[in-house]
Amino acid sequence: MSVADKVQEVFNEPGCTTNQAKTDKERKKGCSKALKPGAAAGGCAYDGAMIALQPIADAAHLVHGPIACLGNSWDNRGTRSSHSQLYRTGLTTDLSELDIIHGGEKKLYKAIKEVVQQHKPPAVFVYQTCVPAMIGDDIEAVCKHAAAKFGVPVIPVNVPGFVGSKNLGNKLAGETLLDHVIGTQEPAFTTDTDVCVIGEYNLAGELWQVKPLLEEIGIRLLSNISGDAKYHEVARAHRARVTMVVCSQALVNVGRKMQERWGMPYFEGSFYGVSDMSDTLRTMTRMLVERGAAADLMDRAEGVIAREEARAQRRLQAYRPRFEGKRVLLFTGGVKSWSMVTALEEAGLTIVGTSTKKSTAEDKERIRKKKGQEFHMWDDLKPREMYRMLRESEADIMLSGGRSQFISLKAKVPWLDINQERHHPYAGYDGIITLCEEIDKTLSSPIWRQVRTPAPWEV
Repeated sequence: MSVADKVQEVFNEPGCTTNQAKTDKERKKGCSKALKPGAAAGGCAYDGAMIALQPIADAAHLVHGPIACLGNSWDNRGTRSSHSQLYRTGLTTDLSELDIIHGGEKKLYKAIKEVVQQHKPPAVFVYQTCVPAMIGDDIEAVCKHAAAKFGVPVIPVNVPGFVGSKNLGNKLAGETLLDHVIGTQEPAFTTDTDVCVIGEYNLAGELWQVKPLLEEIGIRLLSNISGDAKYHEVARAHRARVTMVVCSQALVNVGRKMQERWGMPYFEGSFYGVSDMSDTLRTMTRMLVERGAAADLMDRAEGVIAREEARAQRRLQAYRPRFEGKRVLLFTGGVKSWSMVTALEEAGLTIVGTSTKKSTAEDKERIRKKKGQEFHMWDDLKPREMYRMLRESEADIMLSGGRSQFISLKAKVPWLDINQERHHPYAGYDGIITLCEEIDKTLSSPIWRQVRTPAPWEV
């Protein structure tokens, strides 16, 4: 299937509620906005594919293109691994002007050979970028030949940046896993409590906050796509009994197609906040019991939930008096647009509004149910308006990604990173405590009082 056909298939995703609300004419246009020249860094389809696949830690990730493509995307997420560190090795064909004139297929083949011989990975992911796509390099043919020659899966990720946005790249990366990886291996054994989690990237080690709780309940994490993952675990994901999709906007196509092909149901959940974490554990356990797991699994889950909720609430009590009256501007998207609202309010903070730029219709409906119709939600909050809100003290702190931090810093308002570059895990029952600790330290830092004090020459 060509890239254009695959993109159109993703645009017609029946599992996406936003897509289904569109007319046939609107659906043909797709869900990605046109990229602006010079604004693709951190937002093109290739970058989205790297985000979704690079956390498969023991695989080699080879970028076919000019070196800047690798340099601008490498290590752009704080995903962590408990085993191999190969995913942190930047690998690229580094196409030059002569390669572009003569074609880069031979250079790509030699690069794959060198990677296999030097690193001996269980698989090699080869990422197509804009330049080789425009000159016509057939990476699928090269990967097929190399796989046969070296006896190692060589997977073409045919997602050049110009096809669309980062979110589209996430989806196309999911299609790559469905086409070339998931279902290609069988696990040594299966259990009635095997689950697969999709869209969890183990940012700052967040998966490690959740996995021990699953193990205590008796749930086996058969596969995580893709944080802290091994290639063979992803290849065997089709034998899970239940699938959880963490962020439906990005990888709902994987959950839906796994259900169609192998019969495991999926649900959307969140690991952020006490109540959402508990709801996720209950839903996962209930679905496993419905599919044949022992009935006492639910009792074990309720026991763990009761203990962890009580422990978290005791620890949150210390922060609630300090957070009384403190207002938060939440500028993020996707699942965090609603899950973080719950987590922050449980700590006693007031949310003045949240962005919904990357959120689905279901995400927005969850926010309305939690906060009511009058709650502020912005699909596209302009930097000027954001700056005005902060300068006029409509919020005491802004929680966002790194790209919008300078608006807050210019307004001399505290800012905390909650997106992909963060260094602290905020998932699970322990994660909400860590989040409160970081917010408290940020709000109480003496630097904000100092920067707001007029300079000596201004007095």
